Amino acid sequence: MSAKVKEVEKIILGIDPGTSIMGYGIISVFKGEIKLLAMGVIQLAKLGDHALRLQRIFERTVTLIDEFKVDEMAIEAPFYGKNAQSMLKLGRAQGVAMAASMTREVPATEYMPTKVKKAITGKGAASKQQVAAMVKSITQYKEDPNYLDATDALAVAICHHFQGNAIVGNKKSYSGWGSFLKDNPGRKA
Repeated sequence: MSAKVKEVEKIILGIDPGTSIMGYGIISVFKGEIKLLAMGVIQLAKLGDHALRLQRIFERTVTLIDEFKVDEMAIEAPFYGKNAQSMLKLGRAQGVAMAASMTREVPATEYMPTKVKKAITGKGAASKQQVAAMVKSITQYKEDPNYLDATDALAVAICHHFQGNAIVGNKKSYSGWGSFLKDNPGRKA
């Protein structure tokens, strides 16, 4: 009996952590082509207790990993400038999502928001709307999500894929969005 060959090169889960709303985006990459598998948000605001929110983040992340057979996870790092209590809560949410990936032996990589924005739009200071527009252009999704947290998470997954191309070395890497578009004119919105 021959083993079934996996048809998808890589499945990446992107997470935009939050304690009120957590965004997620899942892509498959096959022969360099990015395909959207799922994106959405996990509503946490109705769970009053912070511990219950963390439990839900953990359980839902594990469920997404199992359901989509995720190979790698990318997560946005908390950015500085918020108050200490907000940073602590956000750091816990991120840690719980990373712990969920570890329980399934899925490697997790952290990206700063400016790195994600630059990888997607070419500008580290891009707005959430600009990121959403570029992510839509890249993945060709039809329905706009209700929350930008979902497109932010999708951007993290795509950023991870782009970073992986530069690390692997056997695929072409790009110095920026402009050079990528030069070789891939069909990706421009």
